[in-house]
Formats: sequence, structure tokens, C-alpha cells
Amino acid sequence: MKRTIPILVVLAALLAAMAVVNPFFLEPAGFLAFVKRAAPLVILAAGQYFVIVSGEFDLSVGSLVTVEVVVAARLIDGQESATWWVLLLLVAIGALVGLVNGLVTTLLSVPSFITTLGMLLILSGAVFLWTGGAPRGALSQAFRVFGRGDLGPVPWSVVILVVVAAAAVLLMRADFGKRLMATGDNDRAAALSGVRVARTRILAFVLSGLAAAVAGILLGGFAGVSAQVGQGLEFSAITAVVLGGVVLGGGRGSVVAAMAGAFSLEALFALLNLYGISGPLEYTVQGVIIIAAVAAGAAQFPSRLRAST
Repeated sequence: MKRTIPILVVLAALLAAMAVVNPFFLEPAGFLAFVKRAAPLVILAAGQYFVIVSGEFDLSVGSLVTVEVVVAARLIDGQESATWWVLLLLVAIGALVGLVNGLVTTLLSVPSFITTLGMLLILSGAVFLWTGGAPRGALSQAFRVFGRGDLGPVPWSVVILVVVAAAAVLLMRADFGKRLMATGDNDRAAALSGVRVARTRILAFVLSGLAAAVAGILLGGFAGVSAQVGQGLEFSAITAVVLGGVVLGGGRGSVVAAMAGAFSLEALFALLNLYGISGPLEYTVQGVIIIAAVAAGAAQFPSRLRAST
């Protein structure tokens, strides 16, 4: 809990600043609109957290989000009847990509940075080959309701975010969370104590792939079809996780803090937009955050950072 407090303080300060600049944010509709917009990144950060806390990386989630949206538009092509089986297919694709990442990383001993970077390029190339840079098809209204629609006064994306967040917290409080932490902290010691390290890390990658699938569904519904919809999201997710105090190298950090880091990052970007600061500056901000957070982690847990390099 102590490691969660700093990022919650930062988040509270950013939300207060947003309320000062834009009083509409204080109204329920304004606040829910912010949460709705942040939901895909928060879900991605939760998935990325599982991988990072296990001592690995997942750079493929941004391109996977793009694949999910492009495939959905092509297969549904405006047909309402195709919505549900396509949704199931998208979830299966996310799990499959995560499974492949995990198997290659653990069984073939390929560093996860290289594995997921390769997967990023594979998925990006596949999207371009299939679409020629211009996605075809259209999403159905039943599909788009998850990103744009409401369940009563609450957006569907907020409801889905709450469910994902609750599931993530429960997973980390269960035996799986203990095994994941032990694996990231010291995989050799974890293996000697009976933890199936490879299986634990593979499951972490699968969870990251599933999170990317859900984020893609929400983003497709909210923003529509684009071949660039997931561009850069992998770095935003990693930035959010390290901003939440999760140590690169594994074994340290809270999933709640990681999700709070995603909210903080989204709030910071929104605040910059309110002040009219150019969007490309977001990449500079992310770079500064990553360097500062890793430097802080190196000072506090030097052995963990050395283990990740």
C-alpha cells in the first residue's frame, strides 16, 4: 500500500489541476468521460503489469490492438449478426499472440524484448499487407456500443474497466500473484520452491494479450477503424506501469499503482491538451517519465534493474 500512495497523490494533483482548468470535469458526466477515454490505456497497463512484474516486457500490445480493430472491421463489415463471433475471435487472437510470446520467451530462451519486438513487426507487417495501409470494412453498432455506448448513466467502457481492474486485483491476491511476484523477484529461487516459472510467465503474456484484445475492442468502438489506432500504445502502457512505481526487472509493484499510473498519464496528456500544448510532446513526456522512473528504481532496487538488463 505504501508504494501505491505516491502515484495516488500525483493522480489527485493532476485531477485537481484539470478541474481548475475545466470546471466541467467536476461534474459526473465530465469525470466519466475522462474515465471512458482512459479505460483502454488502463486495461493495457494492467496487462503490461503482469508481464513486467514477472521480469519480462511486452512490446507487441500496440500492434495487437491495431490488428484487433482491423480484423474486426474486415470480418464484421457492418453486419450486426457477425458481431458476437468476431468478438470471441478477437479474444482468441489476443490470447494466442500472448501464448506465442510466452512460449518463445520461456521455451526458446529468447529475451522478451526481442520476442515481442519481433511480434510487433510481424503484426504491423501483416496489417499493412492485408489492408495496404487503408483498412476496409466497417464495425457494427453492436460492436461500437462497448466503446461509445452507456449502461444507464455509466459508459460501457467504464463498466468493463471496473470488471478488469477487479479481476486483476483478485489475481494478484491469489496464489498466482504470489507465484508471479516470486518469479519476477528471483526465478531460480522460485523454481526451487516449486513455482513453475515458465508456466507463470506464459500466463502473464496471455493476460497481456487478452488485455490488448479488450483495449482494442474499446478503442475500435470509441475511435473507429484506423491502421494507426494502436501506434505507440506499447510505450504508453510501459510508461504508465513504471510511473506507478513498478520496478523494471520484476518482483516489485502493485497492479493498482500501475493502473493509477495509466490514469495519471492520461490526465497529464489531457491537461497538456487543455493548455494547447502540441500532441507530439507526449512522446517527450513519456521518455522523461521512463528515464526518471527507472533511475528512481535503480537507486532503490539496484539489483532488480541489473537483473533486467
